[in-house]
Amino acid sequence: MKKLVLFMSLVVSGSIGFAQQRMTPEKLWQVERISVLGLDKNGDQLYYKVSIPNIEENDMATKYYQIPAEGGTAKEITKDEVAIGKDRNISPNGEYKLFHKEVHLEDVKSKDLYKNLDKSDAYVFSDLDIRHWDTWQDGSFTHVFYKKVTEEDSAGVDIMPNEPYYSPQKPFGGEEDYCWSPDGKSIYYVSKKLKGKEYATSTNTDIYKYNLETKETENITKENKGYDTNPAFSSEGASAWLQMKQDGYEADKNDIVVLDNSVKQNLTANWDGTVNSFLWAKNAKEIYFTASVDGTIQLFKVNYPGRTRMAAVVEQLSEGQFDVTGIIAEKKNELLVTRTDMNHAAEVFSFDLKKKTFKQITNLNTELYAELDLPKVEKRYVKTTDGKEMLVWVILPPNFDASKKYPTLLYAQGGPQSPLSQFYSFRWNFQVMASQGYIVVAPNRRGMQGHGVAWNEEISKDWGGQVMDDYLSAIDEVAKEPYVDKERLAAVGASYGGYSVFYLAGIHNNRFKTFIAHDGVFDTRSMYGTTEEIYFVNHDFGGPYWEKDNADAQKAYNEFNPITKVANWDTPILIYQGGKDYRVPIEQGLGAYQAAQLLGLKSKLVYFPDENHWVLKPQNALVWQSEFFKWLEETL
Repeated sequence: MKKLVLFMSLVVSGSIGFAQQRMTPEKLWQVERISVLGLDKNGDQLYYKVSIPNIEENDMATKYYQIPAEGGTAKEITKDEVAIGKDRNISPNGEYKLFHKEVHLEDVKSKDLYKNLDKSDAYVFSDLDIRHWDTWQDGSFTHVFYKKVTEEDSAGVDIMPNEPYYSPQKPFGGEEDYCWSPDGKSIYYVSKKLKGKEYATSTNTDIYKYNLETKETENITKENKGYDTNPAFSSEGASAWLQMKQDGYEADKNDIVVLDNSVKQNLTANWDGTVNSFLWAKNAKEIYFTASVDGTIQLFKVNYPGRTRMAAVVEQLSEGQFDVTGIIAEKKNELLVTRTDMNHAAEVFSFDLKKKTFKQITNLNTELYAELDLPKVEKRYVKTTDGKEMLVWVILPPNFDASKKYPTLLYAQGGPQSPLSQFYSFRWNFQVMASQGYIVVAPNRRGMQGHGVAWNEEISKDWGGQVMDDYLSAIDEVAKEPYVDKERLAAVGASYGGYSVFYLAGIHNNRFKTFIAHDGVFDTRSMYGTTEEIYFVNHDFGGPYWEKDNADAQKAYNEFNPITKVANWDTPILIYQGGKDYRVPIEQGLGAYQAAQLLGLKSKLVYFPDENHWVLKPQNALVWQSEFFKWLEETL
């Protein structure tokens, strides 16, 4: 294993000759990752766990810590020593505990259908919802249960008995999908109670209220046809949740809705943004939330005017070149939050609500970063072809010298409707890229959150339209700088960013010298036929490819289809593909690679059989990074 790590260190940095004090892929996989567990009952101690990559074991080690909530020295503890003061899974009277587990409700696997063929491994389907994210549907469904706290080994009571629906939601739902009512008499939970084709083509999740005494269930959001998620109660008993209105639109404006007795109010309806997450204030008169704004994620608050139906007012609380990635708790006149930027992984900070200042609480990676020369991250604005101002992040190498010329990477963000903010990625890590001597140009093109709802929506049904002009406007403008080597430009990206790379490869007019695409959409028609969340392609492509009179769909499957421009490909391309990626399935990467090979282009395929839409295993991640920089060294 030591030889493998040494080899990749030489590949990534040896031939470039950089000093040891720059971020490398190996150093990136020494960065510790924090998960906040909560505060003790007095709010004085913060508990968190740390995941530490173990390259040799190809796994993550876990440690637990506690630290004074106002900052100080962290103390390593055992898991059993974690003493969270308010466990959201324990009922208010302390009698019951909530949890979730899988329940087998349908026979789909052949060994369940044919008991005498217990060594068979077939699946038999007669409807959709056959797989999701990276898992095939095997007849099991996650359900919420409750049991008496004293019954440690109890099987618990299923609140969705014999219902073939999911709660928490797939693929990423967790404990945020259920909670107790303040009186402890009811359980609120999120579920999309649809089956088969309806499940695959809809985003209509609802919030349900289950009564422990009567065992009856009430749908409290049945009038809303889009997402309803993240139920939470104020100290005064008002319930709030996040709501998207449109069915089938996964990136719709996300609002905070409050229900107080029978009065329902949308607090953020008139605000031109979309909410990421929220936390009730202790006074029950305000809600704190995070949202994208101008290429960052910041803290906001909105007042709750009670049952008066008066208009609520949104106020931005924080500003700066960073992302507030989560709100942990309110403590006196402070909020405990997690924060990142492009040069630093997540740490816990306190935010003074009066002074509007941050104080760092945890220091998992402070020493590691102190040893590094960090890239410089600049914010600039570029005029688009339709006269708009577009934010573009430009990440410059450490010890940047404007008298030199640098190879430059155009980064294409995935999503397609996700924020290109001050995030810290362990794969698409701008710090690593810039530290290897590359300038990174990252435009907030159409579809990026944080620039108003209209900007966010303009990419839908227009994947190959204005957004491609946005990319080219960004790289053309930055390439005017004397320190950009115009003969050494590359375009790189994953998911929709991978689609962007495939599409740009057919229209770039010799701008780029090389391309890198990961799990990108290569053929929109076959994407429609194999992706698992049909509502996404129905909305973004405009419908199925067989609707000949559907102008939006025909544009998506013809003009905006990368495969139709393959004859124009004339540039080297590296393609990554995950074998368990059911969002952008394997034929997308294989089709693009086979086309490049048959065209005679210098090309390479890196296939990860056991990875999904992401690359999660430490050794695979290092292979990913190694191949990335080897390719750039060879072709750029």
